[in-house]
Amino acid sequence: MKLPSFFTPNTLTLTRIALIPFGVYALFLDGGDNPNYQIVAWCIFFILGMTDIVDGKWARSSNRITPLGAFLDPVADKALIGAAMISLSLLDRFPWWITAVILFREIGITIFRLAVIRDGVIPASKGGKIKTLTQNFGVSFYILPLPESLYFLRDGLMGVAIFLTIWTGVDYIYKWKNFI
Repeated sequence: MKLPSFFTPNTLTLTRIALIPFGVYALFLDGGDNPNYQIVAWCIFFILGMTDIVDGKWARSSNRITPLGAFLDPVADKALIGAAMISLSLLDRFPWWITAVILFREIGITIFRLAVIRDGVIPASKGGKIKTLTQNFGVSFYILPLPESLYFLRDGLMGVAIFLTIWTGVDYIYKWKNFI
């Protein structure tokens, strides 16, 4: 199937960003306590998270990797995870301190990327991709209406995500120093 020429991997990334408010809206429906809406919100965030894989593979397979896409893709990831964490924290279903740690790192690295972009865009590392995947899965388990008996798995995965978040932030700065 041939797609219209205006539909590119970057278009998919921008669409992912534009659809984040629908996931947030679903989280807050019925006061955020309705398991059915929690599942709807999870589905929206899951689909948006999966488009991260699709746009990346599409860009590589069609030789459409662009500096704009290399910049926008992680911004979309940060917007997605940030919107979910802030929403869940507002609903008292996710610890604010975790939201603060992750957003501090994500916003800090984004500002850093903007400050050093003249040196070139440093693409996401494997560790950064694993960090994003772990954050997405970790936070998604806070969106779902899980039984308390599974909280230790949810919290353990979030602990791994926090570690990877900090470690990859330090690694990114180290790579930049060796990149220039």
